[in-house]
Parts: sequence; structure tokens; C-alpha cells
Amino acid sequence: MENLIHCLNCGKNLSYKEQEGGPSCAECVLGLKFEITSLDQKELNQNLMRILNFFVSDVSAAFNKDPAARTLLEVLTAYPGIKAILIHRIAHFFWKLKMPFIPRYLSDISRELTNIEIHPGAEIGSDFFIDHGTGVVIGETTKIGNNVTLYSGVVLGGTSIKREKRHPTLGNDIVVGTGAKILGPITIGDNVKVGANSVVVTDVPPNSVVVGVPGRIVARKGTKIEKIDLRHGDLPDPLSITISTLDKRLKDLEEKVFSSNKPKNEEFEIFYGDYGGGI
Repeated sequence: MENLIHCLNCGKNLSYKEQEGGPSCAECVLGLKFEITSLDQKELNQNLMRILNFFVSDVSAAFNKDPAARTLLEVLTAYPGIKAILIHRIAHFFWKLKMPFIPRYLSDISRELTNIEIHPGAEIGSDFFIDHGTGVVIGETTKIGNNVTLYSGVVLGGTSIKREKRHPTLGNDIVVGTGAKILGPITIGDNVKVGANSVVVTDVPPNSVVVGVPGRIVARKGTKIEKIDLRHGDLPDPLSITISTLDKRLKDLEEKVFSSNKPKNEEFEIFYGDYGGGI
């Protein structure tokens, strides 16, 4: 006997095709029938006010952080990051209401308009700014604090196919450089800078600078980064530092070996000095 699956909304038996689409029948999905079980009227009003407050803070952040911004009207009409985060705020509101279809549809519209993909389930704080934004991807279980700046190509991605916390958690006052990838359910502390094209797969403590593949902490500061700080390209190169250090140690070792084995014969000393004293 074939197992029957019922619609979670109305209890109707689902057809074979409807079972493939999810736990709701076509009538409930297309009729947008759902129940608000987690939010009362007061919470609904608070969430609507939060959308407006976030909108003000997001626009202000873009205007203040980007030296290319001339007017607020320019930011409102010409900045894809502002369009993407505004649509996301609305999509996230519907997501919290557990409304089917609409949140993901809004997210898809945003991606087509801005080339920025933000899952409606992602939680994003105030003063959020995506500069340029092409290729930015933010996963479903991502949590982002206040005053966070992302540049083009940044991916906050997951590393699991299970329905669990699988995307990063970012604290406050963070700058993530162009093309950086932060993957998995890791935590990035407050006041952190992630260098361009870095790949971060482990937790990062507060007040750190991370660069490289995989991401390595190259600086720790007790002082808070500036609230408006876009100098994500002015970061140290750990590979270059490592090579320079090894080169210096090799030269020091060569000098010690050469001085301790220096021949007495003057003629051989010249030969050895010309050909054997270094690389």
C-alpha cells in the first residue's frame, strides 16, 4: 500500500507530484494559505519598524562609508547593495512569518536585479554595507552583526547539506575584502579584517587581521578598528614575510659557516669567497 502524505496546512492527501514539491498541497501554496503562529500583532509592528530603522541605517552607512557617494538620492537609486539589502529585509520579514514561496521569490528577484544573492533566512544587523556587490552570496543560516562591510565576490557559505547551522556568524565592526570566502559554521569576532581572496574556515578571535589561503591571523590589535575603514587592501602578506624571514636566516647561516671554515691559503680563500659564499 502506498504511503499517504498529508498537507501540513489543510490535511488533504498530496498527489505524487505535490509530494515532490514539499509538505503542502497546490491549493495552499498558490493560495498562500499559512498561519502566523510565532508573531502576534505587537511583534508584527515591531518587525515592520525594524525594517524602516534598518533602511535608514543601511543607507546612511553606504553614504558615509563610500567616498564616491555624492548624494543620498544617488545611493538610493544606483547602489545595488542598497537594493539587495532592502529587498532582503522585506523577504526576511515574510520568512519569519513562515510564508511559503514569497521570501525565496523576492530573494531571486533581488539576485536578478543586483547579482547579489542573500537567502531570506539570513539575519543581518544595522549599518550593513555591500560595496559594488557583484557575486556576493550570503547563506541561509548566516548571522551578521552591526557595521559590517562586504566587498564584491564575498561568499558566506555553508559546508554541510544537513538542516542545521552551517553558515558563518560575523560579529560587529567587520570588513571582508574582495573575493574572500568564509565557510562553515564558524565565528568571526568583533573588529576583524579579512583580506581580499582569503579563505577562512576556522574561528577568528576579535581584533584580528586574517589573510591567505587558508586564512591565517597575521595581526592582533587591542584597539578597535575605525568605524569607517575601507583600507582592506592595506594588509600584510604572510607568504612574503615568511620567505623574507627564511632568506635572512639562510644568509646568516651561510655567513657563520663561511667564517668558521675560512681557509688559511690566500689563493683558495679568493676562490672559495667567489663561488662558495652564497647562493
